[in-house]
Amino acid sequence: MKAEIINPFLESARIVIEQVIQISPSTGSLGIKDIVFNKNHIWIQVGMTGQLAGNIVFGLQEDVALRIVSAMMGGFVMTEMDEMGQSAISELGNMISGNASTILYNRGVIVDITPPKLIMLENLTSSLPQRALCIPLLMEGIGELDIQVMIS
Repeated sequence: MKAEIINPFLESARIVIEQVIQISPSTGSLGIKDIVFNKNHIWIQVGMTGQLAGNIVFGLQEDVALRIVSAMMGGFVMTEMDEMGQSAISELGNMISGNASTILYNRGVIVDITPPKLIMLENLTSSLPQRALCIPLLMEGIGELDIQVMIS
C-alpha cells in the first residue's frame, strides 16, 4: 500500500484527535497485522468506495474508548460504553475518515465513505479480511488507537 493512501488517515487522525480531545498523538510502528477480535475491544468500521475501495477499521480497548469519550465530553467520566458513548466513539471514526477523504480529494483521489459501524465482540457479524496495514496512534494518558487500513 502506498504512503499517499495511508498518510491522509494519519494526518486526519492527528488533526481530529488534537481538536476533540486536546492531545497530540504520536505514531507507533507501521506493520501488517492479523485482525483479531478480542474481548473488551471496540472497532469502528468505515467503508470506502470510489477510486479506492475497502475498509478502515479503528480498533481500541474499551477502557481507551471510555477515556476518549470522556475527553470528548469535556471531562465527564464515562464508566460504561452506553449508547451515548458508542455514538461518540463512532463519530470519532467518522470524523477521521471524512477528513481523510477530503485530504484525498484535494490530492486528486475521489472517494466516498460509508457511515461508521460499531463492532463489539458480542455483536460481531462482520466478515472483514484477516490482515491489514496497522498504524497505532499513541495518546499519552489515554492509550492506543489502531488504524487498520484495508484498501485496494
